Amino acid sequence: MLPLEGKLVLSIEQAIAAPFCTRQLADLGARVIKIERPEVGDLARGYDKRVDGIASHFVWVNRSKESLAIDLKDPDGLEFIKTILPKVDIFVQNLAFGASKRLGLDYENLKKYNPKIIVCDISGYGEGGNYGHKKAYDLLIQSESGLVSITGTQDECVKVPISIADISAGMYAYSSILQALLYLEKTGKGSRVEISMLECMAEWMNYPLYYTYKNATPPERKGAFHASITPYGPYKAKDGVVMFGLQNPREWESFCKIVLQDESLIEHEDFKNNTLRTKNASKVKEIIEDAFKNLSAKEVVDRLDEAKIANGNVNELNQVWEHPQLKARNRWREVDSEVGKIPALLPPATNNNYEARMDKIPALGEHTESILKEFGFSDKINLFKEKKII
Repeated sequence: MLPLEGKLVLSIEQAIAAPFCTRQLADLGARVIKIERPEVGDLARGYDKRVDGIASHFVWVNRSKESLAIDLKDPDGLEFIKTILPKVDIFVQNLAFGASKRLGLDYENLKKYNPKIIVCDISGYGEGGNYGHKKAYDLLIQSESGLVSITGTQDECVKVPISIADISAGMYAYSSILQALLYLEKTGKGSRVEISMLECMAEWMNYPLYYTYKNATPPERKGAFHASITPYGPYKAKDGVVMFGLQNPREWESFCKIVLQDESLIEHEDFKNNTLRTKNASKVKEIIEDAFKNLSAKEVVDRLDEAKIANGNVNELNQVWEHPQLKARNRWREVDSEVGKIPALLPPATNNNYEARMDKIPALGEHTESILKEFGFSDKINLFKEKKII
């Protein structure tokens, strides 16, 4: 038995934040009905066609769901949704500002159908303030939160390539819904959970914020190198690049003795502590790469391992598909889709009592008619088709 078996989730969702949240609820056994626009569907369906014709983002965050394609702007379509509401345990939405309220699907209205309902509203900036009404996409939140300003090189700031603002919002929405379920169990009360993408990213930006406390100088943009720990990043060997990092004085001593084979650097006036090494990071890099210039990447890694210095490969994505550790731990499964079987990674949290649910990625509207029949609208299906409600 999975933890959320028997829970019904109704989600008006698109893109990444809300779908990532509800996919994780589905992983734990919840039944997730995903409401999409007829003919068009979730906008993420059209991002690309990289997975045998299905969009890569959509494949990632939409398995184990049922797709209900219905027009909520039509009164009959909206009325059907309201028919379901008394049975809904969790309602999730990441519509544009004010849209859920205009549809009568805000918390104050939803709790009239089910006082114990948990409602999760995900938006870019949260309600109120001068930003509450603004559209928000991942890049814009990365920019507003300061993340872009500290990412990149001295010459250019860059965005994080994955949708990190959406992911953070999806994760906080997921964990907050689990909190609300525990609160319901203890008190018998439903909840409204509000998730702001900006506030999620601001939480994750606390280290650089405190680093600049009282208008201190912000972390320097150093590409793949750490802004405040040295050495920590990619360093060239004879035939490639090795990624490694040090965290404490003991590791610096071991690094100098075993890896660089130069004990004079341990107490050198320019390098004897992390603050000095970071101040003189270019000198440190020069010394390290001079020591590595006649060593293969494997020989460097062997020395790092002997010195117990954390290190890793700079893998390309095709190498991640074949990563030996993922294979050794049997992390790959297959999920069904409208185009056949697709490989998928198990969720990262492993529980000894059960394995996460990993069911089919739904085609647009795949479950519309079966859901209408289930909730007593069999006689309306033809009418809904004629009116293009479904």
